Amino acid sequence: MNEFNSHRHRWLRVQAYKHDGVLHRQWSPAYLAEETDEYWALVSKASLVTEADGRKWMTKEKAVFLLFKKKWMNVIAMFKEKRGICYYVNIASPALLDQGFLKYIDYDLDVKLYPDGVERTLDENEYERHSQTYGYPAELSRAVEKSTKEVKAMIANGEFPFIQSEIERLYNLFLEENKPILTKKW
Repeated sequence: MNEFNSHRHRWLRVQAYKHDGVLHRQWSPAYLAEETDEYWALVSKASLVTEADGRKWMTKEKAVFLLFKKKWMNVIAMFKEKRGICYYVNIASPALLDQGFLKYIDYDLDVKLYPDGVERTLDENEYERHSQTYGYPAELSRAVEKSTKEVKAMIANGEFPFIQSEIERLYNLFLEENKPILTKKW
C-alpha cells in the first residue's frame, strides 16, 4: 500500500540542507497533489518559511513545488497575480522522503524564469563561495553544472515543469481534493 493513500499523509513538509548537513530552510506543510516515479508535487496557497537562523516569513502567493526524485533540481512555480507563473529552480540534490519530510541539499545556484519569458541564473557567487567553503568534489560540481544546463534546455524546449497548463492542472488537483464539505441547512 502506498504511504500516501491515507489522507493524513497528504500533507508534507520540505527541508533544505546545506552540503555539511546543517538545516538551511523549512516550509510549513503543503498538500501532496501528485506523486509519480519522477517527482512529488506539493501545493500551497501560502507557506510559512523558517530560516536556519530562526527568522520566519510567509510566502505571498499560491505555488506548486515540484521535488524531483532523480534530477538535481526542484522547482517552485509561483502564481504571480496578473502576471502569470514565475518559476524558481533550485539546483539541488534529488529529494528523498524521510519520516514525512521531503529533504534535499541546496547547492545555491538557482535559475529563475519570469512570466515574460526572461531567464536568469542567480547566486553564482554564493555557489562559488560555498564550493570553496564546503570543498565540493569535482564530481559534485559537474553534477551541478550539468543540471543547470539541463534546466536551461528544459526551459528553452518548453518541457515539464515549464508548462503553465501542467502547473495549473496540479494546482486544480489540490483545489478539487480539498473542497470544503458542504453541509445541509436543517
